[in-house]
Amino acid sequence: RQQALAVYAHPRVCAMLFLGFSAGLPFPLVLTTLSARLRQAGIDRTTIGYFSLVGLAYSLKYFWSPIVDRVRLPVLGNLGRRRSWMLLAQCGIAIGLVMMALGDPASDAARFAWLAVATAFAAATQDIAVDAYRIEAAASEWQGAMAATDQVGYQLALICAGAGALTAAAGYGWSFAYLLMAGCAAVGIVTTLVID
Repeated sequence: RQQALAVYAHPRVCAMLFLGFSAGLPFPLVLTTLSARLRQAGIDRTTIGYFSLVGLAYSLKYFWSPIVDRVRLPVLGNLGRRRSWMLLAQCGIAIGLVMMALGDPASDAARFAWLAVATAFAAATQDIAVDAYRIEAAASEWQGAMAATDQVGYQLALICAGAGALTAAAGYGWSFAYLLMAGCAAVGIVTTLVID
């Protein structure tokens, strides 16, 4: 049993907990949590329904996954192909969440929708890079533990960006909640910078 648990102490397995968190964080913030924000802003249900199309970025990510898989980014490419794409996507997510925090869906729903789409696109790109990293970062016998910690991190992020963001919004407003979540995006950025 100790040998079975020892695998979870491996640095790359531990890293997947934080990368999984980073991957799960934006999902509610551009879908379910966002719907609650839109309802509170007085957006009609039809428009909120259109916002659900933001989720297509996750469904259609296979269209640009070959680019993420093969293209080496300039400058950031020194980190390696997987880490460079992760870092680019994570920075895009953080910036997108900050912009959504500062935006007002009630006054300019179209602009807010485009911010959500851009953030979802960055999040889906991160998913591609994280999945590729997980597969390549460890031998096959470690893949079960890598996938398990990835999923634990992802589920923790869903709670954080769901119930956590809603609680923060109830106490301090939506701008604070989204800025707080943008701060949580630093988890992925720091992890990407320290892993090898």
